[in-house]
Amino acid sequence: MYTPAITGSGVFTPDNVITNAELVSAFNAYADRMNTQNAEAIAAGDVEPMQHSSEEFILKASGIENRYVMDKAGVLDPDVMHPLFRQRSDDEPGIMTEMAVDACKKALAQAGRNGDDVDLVICAASNHERAYPAIAIEIQQALGCKGFGFDMNVACSSATFGIQAAADMVRSGSVKCALVVNPEICTGHLEWRDRDCHFIFGDVATATVIERIEDATGPHFEILSTSCATDFSNNIRNNNGFLRRTRPEGLTDRRDMQFMQNGRKVFKEVLPMVSKHIADHMDAEGISNADLKRLWLHQANKTMNDFIGKKVMGREPAPGEQPNILQDYANTSSAGSIIAFSKYSDDFTDGEIGLICSFGAGYSVGSVIVKRHG
Repeated sequence: MYTPAITGSGVFTPDNVITNAELVSAFNAYADRMNTQNAEAIAAGDVEPMQHSSEEFILKASGIENRYVMDKAGVLDPDVMHPLFRQRSDDEPGIMTEMAVDACKKALAQAGRNGDDVDLVICAASNHERAYPAIAIEIQQALGCKGFGFDMNVACSSATFGIQAAADMVRSGSVKCALVVNPEICTGHLEWRDRDCHFIFGDVATATVIERIEDATGPHFEILSTSCATDFSNNIRNNNGFLRRTRPEGLTDRRDMQFMQNGRKVFKEVLPMVSKHIADHMDAEGISNADLKRLWLHQANKTMNDFIGKKVMGREPAPGEQPNILQDYANTSSAGSIIAFSKYSDDFTDGEIGLICSFGAGYSVGSVIVKRHG
């Protein structure tokens, strides 16, 4: 048996930023147009008028101020309200592969590795641009990796589930060095015309290198333990899939083909599940909250993170103990906790312990306890 370690991490950040002010302006223009179009039905009481969004509403509801996106023009066009990507030929790299390769190269550079050192690629993300061939295999080819690759999807928990899968394979000896990459084009499955959620998501890609601890060439984080759990719920759902054309209504622009969430139930049910999962994981490993230097949590909502941080630490977390990045990135699904880890882990010293946790649709929750060396 071998001991797995995270030896590198990387983040790809798109060039385009959408501020809350820009988003509100586009959404309100769309709402005004729809209210004008439906004026008679609204006057008759048959249709509810669309409410305006506001910067204050978005910040209070989420803590989000900006989001990085792969396409800005389409999202902010009231006549479009979704990202626009050109159709690529089958001979060109996919857009997720382009994002992933950037993040992977940064992670490999930090680990002191090249693509040909890697014998496993896991592409773990909440949405994939195609069903097959696997995005992971395309990334493997682009980086010149050996071995094999596969895709996996556990929604917002995909990164931590991917890390557990890679760590288990490193631990067993079936692979020596793995890349877990999370290219998230969340703007593609968001309904930008829905006031309740139009501000939630952004785009990004993250990557982590996981290898045997004795092969590490620099400072690294030993993976002390991983833990994953799922409990089925429909409260976060996306019904867009290849079977939609098999149903008569499948070709219409149905609302449930995009991101759907019952926010109140998610808050009520996910928060205790995640808090208990982390507490149980720490107890099983004999780690107290006093042993933790930092929590790198899933970046979905500031209120959720503050609640979990307080539950886990048994008090209000001190500045830096539970860093948030969603004010700049918004919710980036599985990538959020890895962005936080990548940006806020350099200050760890030898022997200090932290915990990565992601959670979301499924319901699913994954946690990774790590210890710094070097």
